[in-house]
Amino acid sequence: MAQIGVGMLGYAFMGKAHSNAFRKIPYITWPPPLEPLLIGIAGRNEQAVGEAALRYGWDYATTDWRDLIADERIGLFDNGGPNALHAEPTIAAARAGKHVVCEKPLGRDAGESYEIWKQVAATGVKHMCGFNYRFVPAVRLAREMIEAGELGEVRHFRGRYLQDWGDDPSLDTWRFNPDEAGSGALGDLMTHVVDLARFLNGEIATVSGFAHTFLPGRKVDDAVEAAVEFGNGSIGTLEATRFAHGRRNAFQWEINGTKGSLAFDMERLNELQVFRADGDRARGFKTVLVSETDHPFWKYWWPPGHIIGWGDTFVHELHHMLWAIAEDADVAPYGADFEDGYRASEICDAIVRSGETGARETISYKTL
Repeated sequence: MAQIGVGMLGYAFMGKAHSNAFRKIPYITWPPPLEPLLIGIAGRNEQAVGEAALRYGWDYATTDWRDLIADERIGLFDNGGPNALHAEPTIAAARAGKHVVCEKPLGRDAGESYEIWKQVAATGVKHMCGFNYRFVPAVRLAREMIEAGELGEVRHFRGRYLQDWGDDPSLDTWRFNPDEAGSGALGDLMTHVVDLARFLNGEIATVSGFAHTFLPGRKVDDAVEAAVEFGNGSIGTLEATRFAHGRRNAFQWEINGTKGSLAFDMERLNELQVFRADGDRARGFKTVLVSETDHPFWKYWWPPGHIIGWGDTFVHELHHMLWAIAEDADVAPYGADFEDGYRASEICDAIVRSGETGARETISYKTL
């Protein structure tokens, strides 16, 4: 079996999620497109990264990500570090000939995201931005239904990502430092909403929105709101907050068309709500448990009804990246490449500008 050495920057939340996925891929997706070998993991805390290497099965730990770039055994560099460390290590890895995965947001703003995309694309390596929710079976099934015309002409898209952990003035992680994070709920949560809106309903044409900070003295946004118009003529609303008490990880969206509607809630990850306008309207939405053998990704898993979890979306995502490398195939359109990462940042920046000026922003993108 062909193998590829992996090097990872970051050992905490995303480091754990990605390590778990790489460990699962060889036996869950048997036979995998490439067998990932966990070579080196980097982080700034020597003790913590050392413990992570031992715990997750990496060959070695280092406090200098440049050691991973110099290691010729590594063919795939996975960057799950803080946002301020997305640009330099990712570009350096690509220039060293390593394929690259970078967690979202790709950069701290659209300018930095564009530079990462431009520099990495010039090297010819495969690149993927970590929008893992594209790899939820229910989300992929929704995309297939929309592409097949089952919803008819789309009229509305509503997306919101609600969490509740930010209402604490004592929080002092990098996510609340504008130099390291670039933004708050905007880059942390709204990028996911924007990407899923694009993935399911196409490009966003205009936005009108704003960001808001609730806690005095906090230097990043706590919540973001936007009204949008899509290129296909539909309209929608996008929302993200870390102040919605009782919502732990509620990434919810709904899409309405002339023939039907779909709705989804990440806290019920295995379910897709389906309404068909030609059916019995009195019965409302039907709950579809997305676990059948012909549903997306289910060939890797269990008998129907035996559900999977949030961490398994990374198995699908990183398997897709390994497949793209092995087959010399494009990461897009089902995976998010760095152009998708840049475009999400461009839309997020436009929301902020709209809030500052009070004007609706027309979205335009740079090209390479």
